[in-house]
Amino acid sequence: MRSRFTAFATGNAGYLAASWAPETRPSDLHVVPERRWVRLEIIDTVAGRQLDTDGIVEFRAHWEQGAASGVLAERSRFRRDAGRWLYVDSV
Repeated sequence: MRSRFTAFATGNAGYLAASWAPETRPSDLHVVPERRWVRLEIIDTVAGRQLDTDGIVEFRAHWEQGAASGVLAERSRFRRDAGRWLYVDSV
């Protein structure tokens, strides 16, 4: 989750696509360059440890865009595939 937040913050759409499960990945993934992702709060985790094959991360990602600001709150489901964690969807 932290690496995906960093990818959003730096505009790294390639990493976002590579870390997204193929069956749920959007065909046209793009980031909004005007939006600054400024802080990530991990609220809760379920599984997702070294020997687990899936996990859930609940988070709040804070953003700013011009004079506006907001928070994206989500419980995200991840799956380990060939040793890499992939974002699947929100639950």
